[in-house]
Amino acid sequence: MNTGGRNLGAVSMLLAAALGGCSFYGSGGYPMHAGARGEYGPGGGAGTALGGAADELWVIARATFPDESVEPDEERPGTGALMARREGAAEGDEVPMPLRHTEVDAAISGYVARVSVVQQYQNPFDEKIEAVYVFPLPSNSAVNEFVMTVGERKIRGIIREREEAERIYEEARAQGYVASLLTQERPNVFTQKVANIEPGQAIDVELLYYQTLEYADGWLEWAFPMVVGPRFNPPGFDGGIGAVGRGDQGISGQATEVSYLRPGERSGHDIGLTVAVDAGVAIEELEVPTHAVSVERPERARALVKLADRAVIPNKDFVLRYRVAGTQIKSGLLTHRDERGGFFTLMAYPPAALADLPRQPMEMVFVLDCSGSMYGQPLELAKDAVRYALGRLGPDDTFQIITFSDDASSFGDEPVPATRRNLERALDYLDDIDSEGGTMMDAGIRAALDFPHDPRRFRIVSFLTDGYIGNELEIFASIRERLGPARIFSFGVGSSVNRYLMEGMARIGRGAVAYVNADDGSQRAVAAFFDRIAHPAMTDVEIDWGGMEVHDVYPSRVPDLFVGRALVLTGRFEGGGRHTVRLSGRAGDRAVSLELDVDLDAAEAAYPGIPFVWARKQIEVLEDRDAGENSPAIAAQIKDLALEYGLMSAYTAFVAVDASRVTEGDHGTVVPVAVPVPEGVRYETTVQEAAEPSTRPRP
Repeated sequence: MNTGGRNLGAVSMLLAAALGGCSFYGSGGYPMHAGARGEYGPGGGAGTALGGAADELWVIARATFPDESVEPDEERPGTGALMARREGAAEGDEVPMPLRHTEVDAAISGYVARVSVVQQYQNPFDEKIEAVYVFPLPSNSAVNEFVMTVGERKIRGIIREREEAERIYEEARAQGYVASLLTQERPNVFTQKVANIEPGQAIDVELLYYQTLEYADGWLEWAFPMVVGPRFNPPGFDGGIGAVGRGDQGISGQATEVSYLRPGERSGHDIGLTVAVDAGVAIEELEVPTHAVSVERPERARALVKLADRAVIPNKDFVLRYRVAGTQIKSGLLTHRDERGGFFTLMAYPPAALADLPRQPMEMVFVLDCSGSMYGQPLELAKDAVRYALGRLGPDDTFQIITFSDDASSFGDEPVPATRRNLERALDYLDDIDSEGGTMMDAGIRAALDFPHDPRRFRIVSFLTDGYIGNELEIFASIRERLGPARIFSFGVGSSVNRYLMEGMARIGRGAVAYVNADDGSQRAVAAFFDRIAHPAMTDVEIDWGGMEVHDVYPSRVPDLFVGRALVLTGRFEGGGRHTVRLSGRAGDRAVSLELDVDLDAAEAAYPGIPFVWARKQIEVLEDRDAGENSPAIAAQIKDLALEYGLMSAYTAFVAVDASRVTEGDHGTVVPVAVPVPEGVRYETTVQEAAEPSTRPRP
């Protein structure tokens, strides 16, 4: 192999240590899980990397596959040099960028999705570059595969402790090898680095994940986030995600930065997306409120959904919903069994009897985010939602309105009765609310949860926010400390909200989450919310497993069961046979129960994504437990679990190195991939710029 005169010693030692002399299993016996397309080992033109069979894992020959959904297409929009330019500007003002296209291919079976995301990079400069891209994924995604394609070679990434993976990547980059590193900054925010991309070279990076879908009011929902919204970080906090203008990297003081296109600029980076749905039962209705799509229906239980325009700008979440036959899906169990044992995910729906029971009086607390990122459309959507909600309160209810930005203020000192006069005053108060300042969400948490609770009423705290903050763990810790008997319902407002924050607030707050955006209108989500809380929740839920040998079930404390919302439990099991699982609890002063028949003998390799879903759920529970604590013991548990199941986490990372050749040139300029601010968000109130323009690479 021609090394170009480079010293391969350091990177050879790192790679050899990482691979541990194995051909298909990494060091410690952690499997490189099957699923990425390619052929292993010698033969097929794979070649030899860094001197030995141990390294052949890194280089995989390209093959032809009948199910290959993403192939190079020179006619595809954006396959040339990616450009960003001001609308109306001359061609000479164009600015090249390295990420040219993202292709998403999702397959949904039941309520589990398997999703492939391919990022296609190309260097439009006349020198080597390192591309850095900060992007979102669903917060419950279990990322378990990573493949880098360079020319005719496929290089499977390996999962390692984050520090080790970063060290391997840095050494490979310094030695001139093409390398890629995937790290997790938040459960829904990731950083992709691709080093030593030569001029004109194309490199694809594919990652694959599993996730479970949300179910509410007869509809299943799958969402794919396309852009990270700009985050606010409290003064003195440096572990967040900074929002900076294109070319202004390094000025936010945060551990991670997202570069944003300026007003009037448009990125040539586009996105293609395909979703294949196999619901298992007839699909009665299907909708995509966020994007124009084409829909094929080969059978009543199946659908194929594609973005109508392959040149879609990725500036808002893609949301697909479908309603299945009947008023609700039958409660049931999905299982999988392999050499590691049995895994299951149970989805249960509230008994119909709940809908016939009257609810107790409520204490409704509305908490509105009025920070700068909510300026304009997001704040108006939030106001409309509160107006609608106020109109649905009953005479025995009380309410309070709290706003927060740099600090918190409220409509009154305590919740007031929902009289006509008080409601009129509250509407006037809403009309006068404006957006400005930072997002000191903890001030809103304290204002909403610290005042005395009225034991005669069921306290519901509704947070309406885009969630654009960087200190999510501090917020989770604050909720856990102050929650008491309250329930938190979080409403994500806008086109690309921070779903990790919204889902975490609802989960820790023992409530539920909903999303309000301009495409869907605010009243639908709020109406569904009030339909839900108009009936008592099934509380104090207990489970009789009916002879099933189960363990490591998450969540360990069963949450309340609200009308129209599903309860999802994930765990492990031993043995087989048929069993009856019984859920029991109370709704007001009445005992209620729900029974499910399960057949564990049908578990053989039925749903291969379930083990990863279980492991990701266990990591989520550990992260919740560690919020605000930074426990080394919990960090070690998360790391060990992620390594055992080959998953991304805060303590693990994927790294891939093409060790077949050393690239030409002595250095590579770092080029952050700039993204648009989410639709409806103002650049001026959310993005930090340098006083002087930064030096940017030129083509």
